[in-house]
Amino acid sequence: MSFPFHRPRRLRRTEKLRSLIREHRLSPAGFVYPMFVCPGSNVHEEISSMPGIYHQSVDKIVEECRELASLGISAVVLFGLPETKDARGASSLAKDGVVQKAIEAIKKAKLDLLVITDVCLCEYTDHGHCGMVENGEIINDATLEVLSEQALSHARAGADIVAPSDMMDGRVGVIRAKLDDHKFENVAIMAYSAKYCSGFYGPFREAAHSAPLVGDRRSYQMDPANGRESLKEVAMDIEEGADIVMVKPALAYLDVIQLVRQHFDMPVAAYNVSGEYSMVKAAAAKNWIDEKRIVMEILTGIQRAGAEIILTYHAKDAARWLKEKS
Repeated sequence: MSFPFHRPRRLRRTEKLRSLIREHRLSPAGFVYPMFVCPGSNVHEEISSMPGIYHQSVDKIVEECRELASLGISAVVLFGLPETKDARGASSLAKDGVVQKAIEAIKKAKLDLLVITDVCLCEYTDHGHCGMVENGEIINDATLEVLSEQALSHARAGADIVAPSDMMDGRVGVIRAKLDDHKFENVAIMAYSAKYCSGFYGPFREAAHSAPLVGDRRSYQMDPANGRESLKEVAMDIEEGADIVMVKPALAYLDVIQLVRQHFDMPVAAYNVSGEYSMVKAAAAKNWIDEKRIVMEILTGIQRAGAEIILTYHAKDAARWLKEKS
């Protein structure tokens, strides 16, 4: 018998062989592209800390959505930049709010694209927190009613999926009950179930104009040191009616994605967040890395950890690269 008997390199010899036995295959069908919708018309302003990502008015959002659909990307997730903010985030409930108008416009365009909406208060409150504030404390239960009304307004506008990102306890159950009570039982919930208090959100704060004016979000977002706690958060959301669970951020939490995938027979999403995106773009601009190779390796790593759904600002580029490859 010749040595070695097993030669793994036999199947790495050519690209055709490598492709034949590949365990994970990225597809645009698994990508969700985040978008930032703002008031006005013909607005297309690049976010300085996120090259290639824009604040856009509804008309420009629809234009980009046509491009996304043509690339085979499955969905967008919308974040709103309202004209006015207050302590309660009341503008998030407006029938003619920026997100509600964007949903209606995308649906009117009849694109082959799912519309997901971020359900949270941080973009709409003058204090920048994800919940209502009373005597310096973020109050949980009073926030739930506003969140459920926001989700309902998105459903009425035509959203396919609502995605609560606030990390208030019990919000999935309250939102599910509100949607069901108003005959929107077919609108799905993608819960930001294991959302960590992370430094990787920095560029998003600029993008969504949502930095807290006082304090931080450590009292409601998860401690980065905790992995097992994610299982408790995910289990609660599933029990309350979540259809999809999410881990956010992705790269520093691949172990959490894997933990969730191993313990729950549910669709798992992961958010490849703004800081992760911007670091790649900055290094690529310096010619320190091969952007295409790095992006595809990152997205494959997230998928390999167990996420079927990847929310990523790289979605358009990755979809184009996959198209070229095919």
